[in-house]
Amino acid sequence: MPSDLAVIGLGPYGLPLAQAAVAAGVATIGYATGPEAGSLSAAELRRMHAAGFRPGTDPAQLGRVRTAVICASTPRGADGGLDLGQVEASARTLAERLRPHTTVILESPVLPGTTEEFLRPLLEKGSGLRAGRDFHLAYSPSRIDPGNRDHTPANIPKVIGGLTPACTESAAAFYGRLTDKVVRARGLREAETVQLLETNFRHVNIALVNEMAVLCHELGVDLWDVIRCAETKPFGFHAFRPGPGVGGHGVPQDLTGHATRTLRMVELAQQVNSRMPRYVVQRAAALLNEHGKSARGARVLLLGVTYKPDLADLQGTPTQEIAARLMELGASVSFHDPHVASWNVLDRPVPRADALYEAAADADLTILLQHHRTYDLQGLSVKAQLLLDTRGATPTGAAHRL
Repeated sequence: MPSDLAVIGLGPYGLPLAQAAVAAGVATIGYATGPEAGSLSAAELRRMHAAGFRPGTDPAQLGRVRTAVICASTPRGADGGLDLGQVEASARTLAERLRPHTTVILESPVLPGTTEEFLRPLLEKGSGLRAGRDFHLAYSPSRIDPGNRDHTPANIPKVIGGLTPACTESAAAFYGRLTDKVVRARGLREAETVQLLETNFRHVNIALVNEMAVLCHELGVDLWDVIRCAETKPFGFHAFRPGPGVGGHGVPQDLTGHATRTLRMVELAQQVNSRMPRYVVQRAAALLNEHGKSARGARVLLLGVTYKPDLADLQGTPTQEIAARLMELGASVSFHDPHVASWNVLDRPVPRADALYEAAADADLTILLQHHRTYDLQGLSVKAQLLLDTRGATPTGAAHRL
């Protein structure tokens, strides 16, 4: 039976798109490209299934859709660039079953030029069809903010850029069924570069505020109060907050090897953000030392090990490096996270604390790495012997802040 949409790749980009499509009444199938994990809860997935969503691994179903959206992950490869292996596999599988008049859209994070120079040849060679003539080809940057209940696919404007004007209009017609507003880019490369700019904007601004955190600690300045005051400015300022590092699925790119010049600010931002886990460990060791304890043999409890609050997603979480560095210093590390049942670091399991308050009272140092809404930080600040807050979430004076 034909379907309106096939979502190829059921990870952090594909599942939210499928959820939005199902909610809009679009007959949707899902094609898994590997062992993927998205950010939807079991209850949300059950509701999607009840509404007709059909995930599977049978590639034959891809030949019975009007629109196919490739949402395969593009993690950072060994060389530091984006690994397009899953995009390539998705394209080859789709190409063998691609029918005329199908609209193919790429949503995976890629560098400018990828849709036309990498995806298009794979689709044309495998199908014998020509993009822009026999089928439509477009790119749309994914704008998913996992766990955000205010900004959903239905009210986030969708940027579309096609190989031809007709490709753009076909993709716009599809997304117009899912969202309140569609924004047409001039072409494929412009749409791809939107994703690049948005991702790098986040990383550069987080790097700035992370550097401010280090500076303000040295100056004895309360950065969190500085941010609170600064964000009252109604123009020219957007508040970002420091943390133990930057996680998530959006990989910053400085265009090394893809342009005549690199984005030096992005390269510097990556260096700053990658140093934050080490800085957190340095602060932890210094706090222990100030209270007459050594990191070696200290009992350290890590609170919240996911990359984002109230989600189970561990992608790119800086807590892995923080835990590893603490272990290398000889600390005895345990963790608590209401969304994570088990956690491995350095190929060995980290003990999970079930009784939170008892564990905090027993630990020499408790480090808040992620502020899940279930945490009673006022209560924890009373129970913990020593509390380091990397998120600025505790009441003023209740903990040592990053």
